[in-house]
Amino acid sequence: MSLSILNNISALQAENQLSITTAAANKSLQQLSSGSRINSGSDDAAGLAISDGLNANVAALNQSSLNATNAVGSLQTADGALAQVTALLNRSVTLATEASNTGLSSAQSTAINNEFQALLTQIGNIGTSTNFNGTAVFGSTVSAFTSDGTTNGTVSIGGAVAALTTTSLGLNASTLATSSGAQAALTVITAAISTVSAQRGTLGATVEQLQAASTVDTNESQNLVSASSNITSADISTVVANDTKYSILQQTGISALQQANQQAQTVLKLLQ
Repeated sequence: MSLSILNNISALQAENQLSITTAAANKSLQQLSSGSRINSGSDDAAGLAISDGLNANVAALNQSSLNATNAVGSLQTADGALAQVTALLNRSVTLATEASNTGLSSAQSTAINNEFQALLTQIGNIGTSTNFNGTAVFGSTVSAFTSDGTTNGTVSIGGAVAALTTTSLGLNASTLATSSGAQAALTVITAAISTVSAQRGTLGATVEQLQAASTVDTNESQNLVSASSNITSADISTVVANDTKYSILQQTGISALQQANQQAQTVLKLLQ
């Protein structure tokens, strides 16, 4: 092997290889500490772009699922209120049936009608006071915007929740003060029960649709998270093996560089 005092080629080669090994070791250590094989765009530009796109879709799906859940909460609040109204209407049917009896005294008819009017007031109060998250439930539109982050995956689910008043139910002019009035009221009350029942059915169908959409969004989100993880996650066993390999190569590289540098000392000794 020839010796030169102008250029220590062996040392330069050893230093260059040691730099390459050190860079690879640092990258391996970063992957080991982060658990991800992609920590910068230079690691895998295409993989990073795909992963970022998937993560954006995941964020949209998670929010869509939350939107659907909030809409379900609003509709279930409305359904609970309508259940209370149904109970009040059922009591009203009992009172109207009782008031239709012509054998009641004036005092009895008055007492029955007073209770009935109180029930109507309660129904009206339920319609105006029921709210979800500070927003009135009845007489409003409840909808959930669901999206997977793409135009084709955008859907709006929901609909209008009818106003709930004694007028909307046709009860505002009803009275049980007389037998004839009670009989007329009984027909109106029965129709109101059917109206409320139909509205509860509509709400229930919408709730099922929203819950199904939320489930689909959640499942799709989980699948995309898994897909993104498959792209970015480091194979720990491989990374550990590489870390060990680069550690050994660094040690041998340092040793080789030291030996190469000793060649210059050998040249000096020959010149003495």
